[in-house]
This record gives sequence, structure tokens and C-alpha cells, in this order.
Amino acid sequence: MTPIQLPLGVRLRDDATFANYYPGANAAALGYVERLCEADAGWTESLIYLWGAQGVGCSHLLQAACLRFEQRGEPAVYLPLAELVSYGPALLDNLERYELVCLDNLDAVVGDSEWEEALFHLFNRLRDSGRRLLLAANASPRELPVKLADLQSRLTLALVFQLRSLSDEDKLRALQLRASRRGLHLSDEVGRFILTRGERSMNALFDLLERLDQASLQAQRKLTIPFLKETLGW
Repeated sequence: MTPIQLPLGVRLRDDATFANYYPGANAAALGYVERLCEADAGWTESLIYLWGAQGVGCSHLLQAACLRFEQRGEPAVYLPLAELVSYGPALLDNLERYELVCLDNLDAVVGDSEWEEALFHLFNRLRDSGRRLLLAANASPRELPVKLADLQSRLTLALVFQLRSLSDEDKLRALQLRASRRGLHLSDEVGRFILTRGERSMNALFDLLERLDQASLQAQRKLTIPFLKETLGW
């Protein structure tokens, strides 16, 4: 099937892969999302809802699922609804032609009757077509301000996982995993130095690691505390 071209500037992050995701306490969610991507998954396991605070990895897992489908040559779509509200509910038309639909920031559109109606009908079309649906929001299905009872009932059918923030030790391991996949060695000592000086969110930490990767390549130097102090002005 030829992928459908949507008039959107949405791009998947190349580094948003399952291999790049350090789960910490979220191993069960990671496992089920990967299972969702298996070729023989049935509808009972084809509706997953992830929720949690910003930076816990919901968007990462949605994009990783899309990348997995694209690598197999199967059409998938990732829609960050908070960025696309201006397109209106018509954005959801014909999405059942995709094998996988990933809707991020569901909380940005619920509470609007037209969006809720469109979401309800999309759920039905995807189910009837045997497609898969991966959702993410900042609150659990019960806490979302959904007005349409039929949509609320559809959300209760999902496998629901709350993604939790990583501990400091998990953040260190996540940084080391990301560094190793870039060909960098990040020692425990240097990693902990970053955690005590840098911003705490994983997005900020990964952006910092990318900056250090580029600086390390240019200077042909390893990641050491003196190099970090020199590069970052710490």
C-alpha cells in the first residue's frame, strides 16, 4: 500500500526507536507497545493508551512504533494533536487506511464535541478494519474531560499504562545507552556530573548529550569532566 500523504510538517525523530528507549519502571508498557507492532497482533491488543507527565517517553514510544511499521514497509502515521488542532477534526478522516495510527496529546482535543465525535467514529473504523491504535495523553482515560459517553466507553477498552519518570540512576543508564548508540563512552562519574549540573528532564539531557557529541567529534576528545566544564562553561 502506498503511504498516504498528509499536508503536515510532522516528522519522526530518527532517534525515537525502541532500542533507544530506557524503560526504567516502564518495562511493561514498552513490552506491550512492541507487541502491538508484531504482525499477528489482534484487536484485543491493538488499542493501547499511554499517559504521564511531559518527558516520561509517551511521544518516544508512539514514534518508535511508527518507525517499526515504516521499516517493514507498512503505512503508519504519528499525529501530535496539540500541534495540529488548527486542522480540525477532518484530520482524522480516512486514517483507517493506515496499519497503525498514533495519536499524541489526546488531551488537546477532548472536550470539543466535534473532535470527540470524529475520534469516536475513527475508533470504530479502525476496529472494523483490523487496524491498530496507539494513544497518549497527560492524564488517564478516567481523568480526561471527555463529554461523549460513547467515546469514553471506547477509551475503557484500551490497555492503559501510566509512564513514570526515571529515577536518577535510571537517567544515568538512559544517558549511557543513548551515548553508546552514538559511539560515545559515558562513564558513571561523568554521567553523574551531568545530572548534578544539567537540566533534569530527559529531553534536555538528550539535547545536551547531542551537543557534547558534536563538540567531542570536533575536538577529537573524550567525554571527561574537564572537557564538559570547558565546553559547557560549568
